[in-house]
Amino acid sequence: MATAKKAAGTQAPAKKAASAAKKVGGAASDVKRPANAAFMKALTPSPALAAVVGTTPLPRTAVVSKLWEYIKKHDLQDAANKRNINADAKLQEVFGKPQVTMFELAKLIGPHLS
Repeated sequence: MATAKKAAGTQAPAKKAASAAKKVGGAASDVKRPANAAFMKALTPSPALAAVVGTTPLPRTAVVSKLWEYIKKHDLQDAANKRNINADAKLQEVFGKPQVTMFELAKLIGPHLS
């Protein structure tokens, strides 16, 4: 009886390792997914947002990247808490408040893109 339990016990870690390999980066993660067209669609910024990122139509991802370029260029990250962004006059028109968190950026620029 003891040998049967021992044999069953040695197979459990092998199964766990195989399932962990699938989750982390097994063969399924090598398959490339097509890009989501909604993220890559060029959108026109509102006049308030265009003052920061430019007037040319851009995908959402590029708008967020340009916002971060502007924030870093003008040193608008809060010194005490880097997750907060202190809005200058241009950004306050876009955000509607003097300070926002970096997690709010995408939500706040949504109404300014069409």
